[in-house]
Amino acid sequence: MASLNINGETRNVAVPDDMPLLWVLRDVMGMTGTKFGCGIAQCGACTVQVDGVATRSCVLPVAAVQGRRITTIEAVGATPAGRKIQNAWQSLDVVQCGYCQSGQVVAAAALLTANPNPTDADIDAAMAGNICRCGTYVRIRAAIKQAANEG
Repeated sequence: MASLNINGETRNVAVPDDMPLLWVLRDVMGMTGTKFGCGIAQCGACTVQVDGVATRSCVLPVAAVQGRRITTIEAVGATPAGRKIQNAWQSLDVVQCGYCQSGQVVAAAALLTANPNPTDADIDAAMAGNICRCGTYVRIRAAIKQAANEG
């Protein structure tokens, strides 16, 4: 039995220790906001925050996150940085197909929490590996800058 702190709530799940967190979230808990993309931690669609750090959940065994704070797209908007990012995303119409966006938003919120005034280089480094097949990178960067300037 794994005891997980997900979005501020303790949840107990009967899963194998090596089960990836992504599948615990999606298949066991029904939290489908976090997406499956590549399965090898390269695309970023499965990004969640673990103790505030953007982390790929598709290769992260559930045993590695027991006792740590997990924040998913379902709750990122409850944080100040997450709320700013989500507002900027909507304001600038960042989303095209939307598939990668939960991972993009979670990663961007982690960036703003750690660095409230990121440079372009900071944004590029934090968002590297979050692939957007629609190519909305320019709007993603603009939204992060807008959120940072929100105060």
